[in-house]
Amino acid sequence: MKAIAYRTAGAIDRPESLQDIELPRPEPTGRDLLVQVRAVSVNPVDTKVRRSASAEPGQWKVLGWDAVGTVVAAGPEASLFRPGDAVAYAGSIIRPGTNSEFHLVDERIVGRKPASLSDAEAAALPLTALTAWEALFHRLEVARPVPGAGHAILIIGGAGGVGSIAVQLARRLTDLTVIATASRPETQAWVREMGAHHVLDHRQPLAAQVAALGIGAPAFVFSTTETHQHLAEIAELIAPQGRFALIDDPETLDVNRFKRKSVSIHWELMFTRSLFQTADMDEQGKLLNEVARLVDEGTLRTTLAEHMGPINAANLKRAHALIESGKARGKIVLEGFGG
Repeated sequence: MKAIAYRTAGAIDRPESLQDIELPRPEPTGRDLLVQVRAVSVNPVDTKVRRSASAEPGQWKVLGWDAVGTVVAAGPEASLFRPGDAVAYAGSIIRPGTNSEFHLVDERIVGRKPASLSDAEAAALPLTALTAWEALFHRLEVARPVPGAGHAILIIGGAGGVGSIAVQLARRLTDLTVIATASRPETQAWVREMGAHHVLDHRQPLAAQVAALGIGAPAFVFSTTETHQHLAEIAELIAPQGRFALIDDPETLDVNRFKRKSVSIHWELMFTRSLFQTADMDEQGKLLNEVARLVDEGTLRTTLAEHMGPINAANLKRAHALIESGKARGKIVLEGFGG
């Protein structure tokens, strides 16, 4: 089968950073599904792994987590899907990725593909939707008010993949005032399109901008990017007893500045459930089915912003470079192995 992979971690501008290769087609065992991949999206985690993690000696490392495809076979213990089913999922970070024609995935983290979306449109959603949903509803518990706080959430990095769906979820599924950040006219317009009530410029101090809205100190802050740059501002603007979640990887995180306000801090990593085979691992499949339902009824929309053509090394290199430039908005998707 066709696949895109690499052997040695490093920069994307190297000729060998991503290569078109052939690998044996895998066979499903246990609760695995064998999926014929039709579309994938590219996430910041792809670029982080490519820069930092080399393949085992003599092996290839295949990246990619988001995928839409068709089930072609199932392991003997699988019962949730059958061959022919159209599915969407975000995979496991400790298994080979979705940048291959056929891919193995545990059925418990798989959901049905939204019927109303194309393959490319659907591929934009799984990883970011799971991340945003878990952060908002499982970690921050936004349905549980913070006494005396402004009934609002600040989403830092609202135009990125996670931010784009987090804004939608907060706007459509809660009564919170949704404040999001973006720094360029095109990304600010995108965030408004996703449903933000207010859009702030994260290149400027955030606390003063939030205060100027006159809605009080937000109960919740969700930081999706560059948390280290905004930490002091977050500590200043968040309400006492507020809740703060982040998903990026600051080298250090000085939590002492939050003690005075008794702010709780929550990490969100979408891969935790599959990484540790948690007892509620199947919650991710259920969440993806709920996202599909919300999409098909018109409550949520795809966050696809750029279609980069077929799934091959050249196009994946372009996608990685765009993500690393910091100028991407929404999601980048590739589709098919025809070129």
